[in-house]
Amino acid sequence: MTASVESNVSYLQRPEGRVSYTVEGEGPLVVAVPGMGDLRSTFRELVRPLVEAGYRVAVTDLRAQGDSDTTFREFGDVPTARDLIALIEELGGPAVVLGNSMGAAAAAWVAAERPDLVSGLVFYGPLLREPAASRAATFFQHLLYRVLFVTPWGAGVWAGYYRKNLNPGRQAPWLGEQVAAIRTSLSEPGRLSSFRRLTLQLNHSVVEPRLPEVHAPMLAYVGDLDPDYRDPAAEGAWMESIGAQVVRVPEAGHFPQSQRPDITVPGTLAFLAERRTTDGSAWAARA
Repeated sequence: MTASVESNVSYLQRPEGRVSYTVEGEGPLVVAVPGMGDLRSTFRELVRPLVEAGYRVAVTDLRAQGDSDTTFREFGDVPTARDLIALIEELGGPAVVLGNSMGAAAAAWVAAERPDLVSGLVFYGPLLREPAASRAATFFQHLLYRVLFVTPWGAGVWAGYYRKNLNPGRQAPWLGEQVAAIRTSLSEPGRLSSFRRLTLQLNHSVVEPRLPEVHAPMLAYVGDLDPDYRDPAAEGAWMESIGAQVVRVPEAGHFPQSQRPDITVPGTLAFLAERRTTDGSAWAARA
């Protein structure tokens, strides 16, 4: 496997295969989960500051992404959420969960399903509901996925879309390295077909009905240029209506955690600090 830059990769055994993750630091548990077609390294701007601030930081790959096995057949928000539940239990929760894109949706589902395991939620470019679309539009979108995400061009298509379409505005200085790693990863046997299966199975409508059950504090970073929102301002207002504290991030697209760490890192650290006990050794119980 060439996508990993760490030597301490661990694996969580699940019914259909293993999910990869890394753990660094000591202190209250923070678990980070990336979005569709991404790698753990999308959180590289956050991991070191969080570890230095006294947190135990676990960053997981999605099923069949990064260093995870390609034997999975079930994908989407709920399967990812169930993997998160198993990981938090394995590491000894509760945890504050950080989620990007579909990772945010999975984290919200965990908070609704197992509130005892989640002390807080931080979202970056979250997709918490399914965009309105006709059956015809969905049909043609899925048809496009079947055509685009196949060998020999599929890995390059996604890598190009990730770089050009999902990262408008400021770009991380290591974006080229990230894109190359994603392309290399998707070129490995079984990964592109698994990614295509994820694109066809993913549907956030399973998460939206559970949002009223989420009582953990929520902080959401919404990029002003995020192409996954028809109207970022309206989506941010909707998130506020469900109880999230929303921070609009200028000059950022779908990855505020990597595009604008000058905003997201200090904001995330402040949110985490508010959740700790007075001695800093654990997460405080919610009122």
